[in-house]
Amino acid sequence: MARKPPPALLNMNPINQLRAGKLALRLPQLFIGLAGFGFSVAIFIKAGLGAMSWDVLTLGLMKQFGLSYGLITIVTSMIVLLLWIPLREMPGLGTIANAFLIGIFGDLSLRIIPDPTGLPLQIVYVIVGLILFGFFDALYIGAQFGSGPRDGLMTGLMRITGLSATVVRTALEVTVVVIGIAAGGEFGPGTIALSLLAGPCVGFFLPRVTVPLLPPAEPDAGTRQGSGPAASNRGDELD
Repeated sequence: MARKPPPALLNMNPINQLRAGKLALRLPQLFIGLAGFGFSVAIFIKAGLGAMSWDVLTLGLMKQFGLSYGLITIVTSMIVLLLWIPLREMPGLGTIANAFLIGIFGDLSLRIIPDPTGLPLQIVYVIVGLILFGFFDALYIGAQFGSGPRDGLMTGLMRITGLSATVVRTALEVTVVVIGIAAGGEFGPGTIALSLLAGPCVGFFLPRVTVPLLPPAEPDAGTRQGSGPAASNRGDELD
């Protein structure tokens, strides 16, 4: 028996994201994914064995420009979103929610997660944080409400290159760490583990948690040539 292909990640505009259906499943999945992602980030920070890849870059840029962590993070996100333009990635509810909720849930988690005592527990934190990172990252991407800035870069590259999440995510993580180190960012064994293993973790979970959706219906020939609301509403697709 032929193996069933995994659900596709659709490149939808915000209206189509809401019209695609299964909201009773997708909305909780989105917010649970973001909350869990913030929790996984906090566990990794608490481990104290090296910053996550994008945080290595942020810390390096802080040293270079003397700006705050929050401001550097916002500026970096805006730059990454500019890279969405040639990739034709569509922002959505998930993009906006990512920008605000991960930080909120991360701060809350940092207050309740105890500091590890000793290296063995630090290693456990890294392992648990890595697995949760991959699962919850895939969970909110799989809800198909648009990716966060950095994950949208990954899914856009996946779509235009045809490469897997494992390959693309690993390449991005390693590239960001190298640039961050060059800029003076702090890193450790936890950073290396995440940079090399985040891709395989996301790649393992993503096809298993992606909500299958039908692509938006294409207008028929009469709609393309004719008039009326349908034609005007989809005029941006008539190249």
